[in-house]
Amino acid sequence: MPGYADNKERVRMRLRRVEGQVRGLQRMVDEDAYCIDVLTQVSAATRALQGVALELLGDHLSHCVQDALASGGPDAQAKVDEATAAIERLVHS
Repeated sequence: MPGYADNKERVRMRLRRVEGQVRGLQRMVDEDAYCIDVLTQVSAATRALQGVALELLGDHLSHCVQDALASGGPDAQAKVDEATAAIERLVHS
């Protein structure tokens, strides 16, 4: 079961909100909106997606990684490595 299982509906709501923001961006481009206004909305949508990513990462750390560490063994280090790689991807994006 994924770490976000308890928050699945909240994650889905946030993603739907981002989807709406992206549709709004498409509309802005279709309507020839001012470049800076479009860029401002792109930034807002990016921050919203980053917020979803941070929530998912927190859930992963507090469930999947924590459970693996409690169990020990090679799976524990694999989960830590996996989380580290995910954090690196978030930082570099």
